[in-house]
Amino acid sequence: MAGLDELVDQLRAERDCQRLVHDYAWLVDSGAASGVADLFTDDGVWLGADGGGMRGREEIRTAFAQREGLARRQSRHVMTNVRIDRDRDDHATGTAYLINYRHDATGGIAARPAPADHPKFVGDYHFTFRREPAGWRVESLRFELAFLRERRAHPS
Repeated sequence: MAGLDELVDQLRAERDCQRLVHDYAWLVDSGAASGVADLFTDDGVWLGADGGGMRGREEIRTAFAQREGLARRQSRHVMTNVRIDRDRDDHATGTAYLINYRHDATGGIAARPAPADHPKFVGDYHFTFRREPAGWRVESLRFELAFLRERRAHPS
């Protein structure tokens, strides 16, 4: 039964890492963005498409706590085509497509439902995962843009 045990462990690892991907999106969109930090290893790295980044769980928590404070922003991070490959017992890599719908109100709290005619941007998340005693965590996350909505000129 060693083969079956290995298969179950492989499937569990893949599922645990997929859950981290989906939890990331849910936390950012639900108003609990600072909780994203708990998905990362202590030395985790978050790299954005603009070249900026955060290193370490506390830096990630601080940055995402600022996102929590943006009541004027309504967003949905639609994660799809999630692919996880465990390459060692304690390490995995993954990719996911992101379709991001976002509306920023000019002031106050974003209306629900918020207006959106198409995604703000579409891109690829590249993940590395590491299994720690408490379970699988994101070791690194890197985002690359594939499509970006053009800014429209406002009529004068």
